Amino acid sequence: MAEVTAVDYIWKNGEIIPWEQATTHVLSHTLHYGSGVFEGIRCYEDPDTGKSFVFRLQDHMERLARSCKISMIDLPYTVDELCQATVDIIHANKLKKCYIRPLVYRGYGVMGVDPEGAPIDVIIAVWPWDSYLGDDALENGVAVGVSSWRQRTNNSIPPAMKATASYMNSLMAKLEAKSHGYTEAIMLNEAGLVCEGTGENLFIVRNGILSTPPLSDGLLEGITRDTVLCLADDLAEELDISAIEESLTRSDLYIAEEVFLTGSAAELTPIGSVDGRVIGKPGRVTRALQDRYFDVVHGKVEEYLDWLTEI
Repeated sequence: MAEVTAVDYIWKNGEIIPWEQATTHVLSHTLHYGSGVFEGIRCYEDPDTGKSFVFRLQDHMERLARSCKISMIDLPYTVDELCQATVDIIHANKLKKCYIRPLVYRGYGVMGVDPEGAPIDVIIAVWPWDSYLGDDALENGVAVGVSSWRQRTNNSIPPAMKATASYMNSLMAKLEAKSHGYTEAIMLNEAGLVCEGTGENLFIVRNGILSTPPLSDGLLEGITRDTVLCLADDLAEELDISAIEESLTRSDLYIAEEVFLTGSAAELTPIGSVDGRVIGKPGRVTRALQDRYFDVVHGKVEEYLDWLTEI
């Protein structure tokens, strides 16, 4: 269980306030209608230098702003202001590494599906959060199952918008997976093609090709997904692989040589089995990309230092 550890402060509507005071009314609009948007970001501490870095902070806040635009939320802060607020709240809590949760939601004031007139609240919370899918998930991988629940389509809740409402599907799939003894679920789209995990994008390796579903198949435009595609290009010659976006079927998962999940929370987590079909131990490509990823987020790869915001 990924429990939240309380810290001292939360940033809310331009102010740093005590953690226990970061409350909202039970009749807040988003609580009833799911009209919030959010992000998940990580801050890493380099164990060798003691320096701390937030990974791709600007990119995450720009995606938050895009989510607001799609959902017709008038975001009352600029991307730069939200980036600075993130740095400020990490400093206030004296954290060297943490998970970061920005959330924009419609607050208390109106009821009904029409949100017009509801105030816009913005919070940024930070707390210590280690492995998302289990203590040994990054090392040994996880067992997953294909869910009976389908992911939302491009014309229902747009996957380009990281919305709170989108995750009701994910919640149902996650609970189903756990009831079947799996750590995580893989969701298909309405056409029966592989979409994503409940909170992660997905990659497979087969015949020297690293594949991930295209955005047109209904998945979130993941920032860690984009990171892995960039790193795969860097390592293409060394690993003798090429990286492509292509639609995948359920059977492609079963016969893949390697499968892994990516996301800010899950980082780069190997998959050991799908629906009881054994993939095996984390493979050469997965390990190489995982190692490269952690070198990048810890500030050890000079060409990617512009992705890091030092705390």
